Amino acid sequence: MMAWELVQTAFPDGAVKLFRSVRHRDKRGWLMEVFRRDELQRYGLPEQFVQENHSRSRRGVLRGLHFQYEPPMGKLFRISRGRAFVVEVDVRKGSPSCGRFFAVELSAREPLLLWIPPGFANGFCALTAVVEVQYLCTALYNPAGEVVLRWDDPELGIPWPITAPLLSARDRSGITLRQWLEHPAAERFGQSGGSGSAGP
Repeated sequence: MMAWELVQTAFPDGAVKLFRSVRHRDKRGWLMEVFRRDELQRYGLPEQFVQENHSRSRRGVLRGLHFQYEPPMGKLFRISRGRAFVVEVDVRKGSPSCGRFFAVELSAREPLLLWIPPGFANGFCALTAVVEVQYLCTALYNPAGEVVLRWDDPELGIPWPITAPLLSARDRSGITLRQWLEHPAAERFGQSGGSGSAGP
């Protein structure tokens, strides 16, 4: 039996992928397989992860929109507690879907895993009293190679379910998508950078 089921893809090239992991239940509770190299191979995704992050947020917190171009970073993302509104934005210059977003509500009640390849900005807002997020990364964090996009960029038009989020100082000073696309580093993400490639 397959450990993961592909339940949804987003964007014309199917770059962002949503999986459901099988929960093995018995009288003690359940067990969920959140990392399976064979499943990653089956879907043509990177198998090597070098960092895992775990964040905790209270209701009303919005984190994002973040992505890393140097080195390019992909993420295998899940909600381990609570419920969140999660957004991915295509920031690949030249991509037919550049500037488009995918939004989904994820909850720890469901065993869902979201693959976010390099070239996509990720953000989420906490919908419950406590939200915990865990994600595996294909590259080590490099603050000098990270970009923060404005969560409320009018050109993106993301329908966040919140109007006055709690933001970090860094997230309050994000740039617009248009400003990113004018940056020389935007050339790093081409149309082919979404399937799981770590980029050039």
